[in-house]
Amino acid sequence: MESARENSSSPTGQGVNFSAPRGFGAKLRSKCKETFFSDDPFKPISEEPNNAIKAKKTLEYFVPIFEWFPKYDLKKLRYDILAGITITSLAVPQGISYAKLANIPPIIGLYSSFVPPFIYAVFGSSNNLAVGTVAACSLLLAETIGEVAPQKDNPDLYLHLIFTATLITGIFQFALGFLRLGILVDFLSHSTITGFMGGTAIIILLQQLKGMLGLVHFTQHTDVVHVLRAVFVNHNEWKWQSAVAGICFLIFLQATRYIRKLKPKLFWVSAMAPMVVVLVGCLVAFLVKGEKHGILTVGHLKRGLNPPSINLLNFDSKYIGAVVKAGLITGLIALAEGIAIGRSFGLMKNEQIDGNKEMIAFGLMNVIGSFTSCYLTTGPFSKTAVNYNAGTRTPMSNIVMGFCMMLVLLFLAPIFSYTPLVALSAIIMSAMLGLIDYEEMYHLYKVDKFDFLVCMTAFLGVSFISMDYGLLMSVAVSIVRSLLYVARPGTCKLGRMPNSVMYRDVEQYPAAEQNAGFLILQLGSPVYFANSTYVRERILRWIRDETEPVEFLLLELSGVSTIDMTGIETLLEVRRILGARGIKMAIINPRVEVLEKMTLSHFVEKLGKEHIFLSVEDAIQSCRFSLSSLKPEP
Repeated sequence: MESARENSSSPTGQGVNFSAPRGFGAKLRSKCKETFFSDDPFKPISEEPNNAIKAKKTLEYFVPIFEWFPKYDLKKLRYDILAGITITSLAVPQGISYAKLANIPPIIGLYSSFVPPFIYAVFGSSNNLAVGTVAACSLLLAETIGEVAPQKDNPDLYLHLIFTATLITGIFQFALGFLRLGILVDFLSHSTITGFMGGTAIIILLQQLKGMLGLVHFTQHTDVVHVLRAVFVNHNEWKWQSAVAGICFLIFLQATRYIRKLKPKLFWVSAMAPMVVVLVGCLVAFLVKGEKHGILTVGHLKRGLNPPSINLLNFDSKYIGAVVKAGLITGLIALAEGIAIGRSFGLMKNEQIDGNKEMIAFGLMNVIGSFTSCYLTTGPFSKTAVNYNAGTRTPMSNIVMGFCMMLVLLFLAPIFSYTPLVALSAIIMSAMLGLIDYEEMYHLYKVDKFDFLVCMTAFLGVSFISMDYGLLMSVAVSIVRSLLYVARPGTCKLGRMPNSVMYRDVEQYPAAEQNAGFLILQLGSPVYFANSTYVRERILRWIRDETEPVEFLLLELSGVSTIDMTGIETLLEVRRILGARGIKMAIINPRVEVLEKMTLSHFVEKLGKEHIFLSVEDAIQSCRFSLSSLKPEP
């Protein structure tokens, strides 16, 4: 067909580029760059001719505060102070509430909103993210650490293991960011996160019945069955006073959320509501001696800043397995949630969030936090939403929150000692009601049933088994789905669109014209050992299903990103089978990596360069020319 190709005209005027394959080193560098440095962050730095400017840009890249702080002005400060004070009003009740979820002293929740915000302001890349503790990770830590060291048996050991798990989380997150391995977080799909958050919200809601009803005895398990059993088995401990107070608080909190939904400009009403509930609860509990009426309170909160905790870290081999498990799982969840939230709010302001910088910032937050009596922190949605709506301009709002929290710890902490547990339960329940995204679940059901299955696996697994197993089951279903896509790649038959040289899927475009004697197939996936047998059988089935005799098989490979030796041998086997039937095979537009492997494996030599084309139109013209040249003259 060589002469045919020379006489045929290509729509582009060019032929296939059969340049010498790249060396192993060049291909490895290209792969590593695309995997770990796809954003090419150091290119602008390397292009700078001045070493001083290079050093400055390098410092700004790794420590973002040096990029935004020199441009800071009083106008931005005004907005950031307002935002910082607003999120502090939410951080205090949330900090105490989520510490209660984690079964640790409430003061630890306040400590965790003091040191980490300063770290994030220095190393974080988001102008909108507000740092704090989150409910899901708090409960997951309590569940995992509680299995090997129950809090009620040895509270000090339990707290030390929480600090150690936070250190493991920080090291893990920092390593992912430093090595630019954020691709691992991608295994937590949107469907998995939706189901996990919904299931977590359900079990947290049910657990708050302990505080709402004033129960003293309760289960350490987190699944729905055990929690409901504990509620009804201990029905003799129910206290109507606590229930009435809790319902009133919950109605008030939900009303403020409804006001914010109706009028977004009144966001500060719902942001201040938890603090109002805490202050009203403290006042009522103090005046009426709440504990005498069945309304339990937080208890003593000592005044003072974070004490060091580096000497409390526990690496005992008896507990290290559970500690590492808790650190890794909560670390992944915290990263997925924090980065997704930061990017979501960044898009609203057309800001680009660097996921690897965020991982480093979260990692340093948790490493340093574990040394200063803090437990796991990330970027919670509720606090970030309040920060965004308050008009934050830079990460300075986190610094303002840190200073405000310092004042709370130094002067106001004892006031919150009278906070009723029922008020904290109402705050947590109100927050959790917003995490069950029924509309998104229904949307997944309508759009993609497999995505809905992934979501429901996480939701039901977390609700009825445990948080870690529910999450792992959902990830496993997602991986199975990916393997199905790999093992059964999509193929389609192409036809020519009327009055054009474009070739499109005939199923999608029924008007596409078929070429008599030609079968044009497009492969849309890598071809390798996992799917090569299916690819061979699918190609032969396409030929068998054709109503007219096939003289030429054209394989359009622009969608095949890579191929291995098994895939190459499969194509050669298909060519041999077709050759025995008198059908010729041609390859169209193989990508550079595919063509390099075909060249090195001598596939091109065996097939012949004259059977590899740049476009479908080139291939058809060449094949028709070869047919006409073979016809005997009259």
